[in-house]
Amino acid sequence: MTQGRGVRLAMEAMILDRPGHELRAAEVAPPEPAVGQALVRVDACGICRTDLHVVDGELPDPKLPLVPGHQVVGRVTEAGTACETLRVGDRVGVPWLGWTCGVCRYCASGRENLCDQARFTGYGLDGGFAEQLAADERYCLPLPEGYPDAQVAPLLCAGLIGYRALRMAGEAERLGLYGFGASAHIVCQVARSQGRRVFALTRAEDLEAQRFALELGAEWAGDALARPPEELDAAIIFAPVGELVPAALEAVAKGGTVVCAGIHMSDIPSFPYELLWGERTVRSVANLTRRDGEEFLALAPQVPIRTHVETFALEDAQKALDRLRAGEVRGAAVLDLAGSGPRAPSERDASELGG
Repeated sequence: MTQGRGVRLAMEAMILDRPGHELRAAEVAPPEPAVGQALVRVDACGICRTDLHVVDGELPDPKLPLVPGHQVVGRVTEAGTACETLRVGDRVGVPWLGWTCGVCRYCASGRENLCDQARFTGYGLDGGFAEQLAADERYCLPLPEGYPDAQVAPLLCAGLIGYRALRMAGEAERLGLYGFGASAHIVCQVARSQGRRVFALTRAEDLEAQRFALELGAEWAGDALARPPEELDAAIIFAPVGELVPAALEAVAKGGTVVCAGIHMSDIPSFPYELLWGERTVRSVANLTRRDGEEFLALAPQVPIRTHVETFALEDAQKALDRLRAGEVRGAAVLDLAGSGPRAPSERDASELGG
């Protein structure tokens, strides 16, 4: 049995045994940090749509059995052999990218996010739906001050991937965000701080998401399959719906860019070349780099980004996934392992951050 969070006898974890099956609560032995790894006590772990893709079997060949979760906030409790930078007590974030080879042509050219040998937290490596995890210290990110654990967790994927997608969108003044969940609610704040005009596009019936977007500074919110009131300079698609690609191409002006930000998307239907013509561009965003993490986490308190979260206890991880799948989470879902328990989002979530 677990003898308190600081004693390594056993730990609670949520386990995926087979894709398409519900997570299983289990008491397991804590991980032993390997060379270059640190043992991290998990205080919070954000729940991401990528976790859904893993659990639902839409991403191939996960490690099994698997502890999901890749937006991990915690404290170092043990620095393994050859750890050079982390110390016991350091507060760190553990993101999706968990290991790369460091020597291939992608790693050598600053594109470690494309490394063919890369391993990912909560997919090929056990993640943060547990009381502890072992993480490569090279991929443990320092976290900005002023953010409580639950509020900083969504920055580690929803924020990072959104930030990378925003950079891929270039200097677009009129920016469309397709799907308004965890990533979009963060990107909207960054884009507005840069003086961009934001247009939010959601399912026609999702009036709650549209209201949320307007609260965060979007100047218009409406049906993703209809044209916004003005041509867009760029669009970022967060919803994993291939049908949105031709819709976004139709909405962007000549020379515009459509960025597909998800790791998985349903098939893109055929569309007439006319939608692409005019030097429009469609591109994807793959994973993230440590540089993305360093830049974005330094930027977050300057905006300042205020995340809206709904917290869940560790044992309610499956419930949280189900709510996310159903589109019932406003902002981001986060597992809170530090003891505050489940609670609904509130104005305090949006305003308690420093910056």
